[in-house]
Amino acid sequence: MSPRQPSTTRRRKGSTGRRLTVVNITLQSEEWDYDKEVSLGGHDFRIVRIGTRGDIERAEELVWQWSLTSDAIAVTGAREAKARGLFSGNPSELKAVRDTTARVPVRDGAMLADILQEWAVRRVQAELPGYFSNARVVVVGNATRERTLTVLREFTANIDIEDPDKRVGTPLAVGLNPVTSRAAAAGMVAWDLAPDVVKKAAHGPAAWVSGQFAHQAAEFADVIVGSYADLVRFGLPDLTGKAVLTNAVSEERLAALAAKGVSLVIDATPEPFDVMVVTAMFEAMAAATITDGHELTTDDLVTFLEAAELEPRLLWPNGFNRRSRFAFVIHPLSTEYFKKQPALGQLAELPGMGRVVEKSAAYMPPFVYSRVSGIVSPDGSEAEGWLITVGGTPKEMLAHPPEFTYSRLLEAADLAKQLGAQVMGLGAFTKVVGDAGVTVSKRATIPITTGNSYSASGALWAAHEAIRRLGIAQVDDEGRLRGKAMVVGGSGAIGAACARLLAHAADEVWLVSPETAKLITIKAEIEAENPRATVHIATSPGDALGEMDLIVTATSAAGTKVLDIMAVKPGCVITDVARPLDMSAEDVAKRPDVLVIESGEVELPGDVHMRDIGLPPGVAYACLAETIVLALEGRFETFTVGRNIEWRKVREIYRLGLKHGMKLATISGINGPFSDEDFARVRAAALAARAGQSDGTEGTGPTGATTQEETA
Repeated sequence: MSPRQPSTTRRRKGSTGRRLTVVNITLQSEEWDYDKEVSLGGHDFRIVRIGTRGDIERAEELVWQWSLTSDAIAVTGAREAKARGLFSGNPSELKAVRDTTARVPVRDGAMLADILQEWAVRRVQAELPGYFSNARVVVVGNATRERTLTVLREFTANIDIEDPDKRVGTPLAVGLNPVTSRAAAAGMVAWDLAPDVVKKAAHGPAAWVSGQFAHQAAEFADVIVGSYADLVRFGLPDLTGKAVLTNAVSEERLAALAAKGVSLVIDATPEPFDVMVVTAMFEAMAAATITDGHELTTDDLVTFLEAAELEPRLLWPNGFNRRSRFAFVIHPLSTEYFKKQPALGQLAELPGMGRVVEKSAAYMPPFVYSRVSGIVSPDGSEAEGWLITVGGTPKEMLAHPPEFTYSRLLEAADLAKQLGAQVMGLGAFTKVVGDAGVTVSKRATIPITTGNSYSASGALWAAHEAIRRLGIAQVDDEGRLRGKAMVVGGSGAIGAACARLLAHAADEVWLVSPETAKLITIKAEIEAENPRATVHIATSPGDALGEMDLIVTATSAAGTKVLDIMAVKPGCVITDVARPLDMSAEDVAKRPDVLVIESGEVELPGDVHMRDIGLPPGVAYACLAETIVLALEGRFETFTVGRNIEWRKVREIYRLGLKHGMKLATISGINGPFSDEDFARVRAAALAARAGQSDGTEGTGPTGATTQEETA
């Protein structure tokens, strides 16, 4: 191509000054060559690309020729040409090409690549908060800038690097598996003193081993970083759900990445024209605009980028489907768990050994019980996670100081971080021990939530659905209970949160607690927030108990009787959100005409895969669902910890759950999920009891009325 005349002509409005000629001499092939007139950042340019198919001598000749007529030159393409078999030399040979002339600036794009790659990472983290937080990143090749790695390390420590020098700071052949840190340090000294020929000989095997590790890491990675040529050379057949941080992505390259299942393509190279312009060309264009002859600086590049309104690109080739990651801690509830395990079952069955196994298991390090996959929100967000088991039963946790359990949970958090989790939930008794997650959240390296906000929400959700399914109490078209509700323990954090929500969903709400002053304050706050609310307060359930259609118990009575179940109205729904439960199994058994709910389980969106947790497939406990909702929403924060929960968070997590496709799956009581037959049986018993009350018939024991035997 002649250095004299462009093949096409195009001018844009707003450009000033003479036209600047900038040429890209590349070792790649000529198939993407162009000669265009464009305008950018208030300047007119003639931009030319000339491929040499790996011919170094031809590249040097072209650099010299164009230095006579151009304003700046970009020299590129060694790695890309090498990947395509066009060039067998070393990328360092491009230095000789760049040094061919000093007549005009000759740029390789390194300075601008630093800026653009960092900008690309920060833009993603700003527009998709938490995207890189604890992400599993694999860096392929050695074109990635050190500055980019530094920025990525601000957000995640889970970075695996193919280049052995960058992986450990020394060649992997020296640094792999040292016997001790002292031996490794001695090896470092020996390595520093070794001749270059020895280092060069060791680098080949080290690169191979490092590459094997990188391939293993890439299988589970969230983000792959590297030039497009390095991505092709690295050769990952499946990139489903992954993000790729690369540069100069043409339509053909984007289609190829889309075919491999890539979720997000982060193109650090802007694309303002209808031809693909590499980073070095933008750097050369910036250099061409300098009129006083000074060397191009970072400030010059930033000024040029701002004037040209250039920025990295975020491309979703398969539609938006952000994937986030979570972990959730579970634990055995009793020795029965160990009896079902292949390794411990026979030992736990031996006389006297069940307790020994239980004690020993409490000291086991956390381990992954199950991977959770297939969770997909209606908005396209995805979540994957891990159920992590700690070995202590509730009995063992109570037998040790809280610090014992805290240490196990912090180990679980470290494991979760290594897996790439961005938030971790505490399940079952782990969220009850000590200060209910406060200490763990302060010490853990990832955000922690107990899930109690969604547990409270799920319990109320289940209560509302139970009232509807029983079909006894009146509910209007908007789902509002045309009746009365009571919160026993209304002065506590959970009770007050439930009361605030019930005030929007029932005609009248009764708050019960011996802490009268607190109740007066809560009542005033509820009425200020919701002027339509009718709120009563009392120090005990008293005579009003028999008028309630819905009762929520949320005390910290720890086994003390909080209400007389025999005084409750037939068909009443009681939701026990206290932990430990307020309602005993013995009390519940006394009233077959009353429905006592312990929890509401949640159906997760998507085709969910995880090991059995004692619920139907795709169904999770509400505390686990809270962790998943936070992941789907990208809310990597400590959402619920401690014994106090905020009613606004209860409402917020409920709404976020609906947004992400969560559905109420099952309603559970003391003995597990209620079936349709259970609802029918309670309804029949309640209607029969009410009929007996209305006509004065004796023998209505479940309602608390006298029986014939008692009368006699």
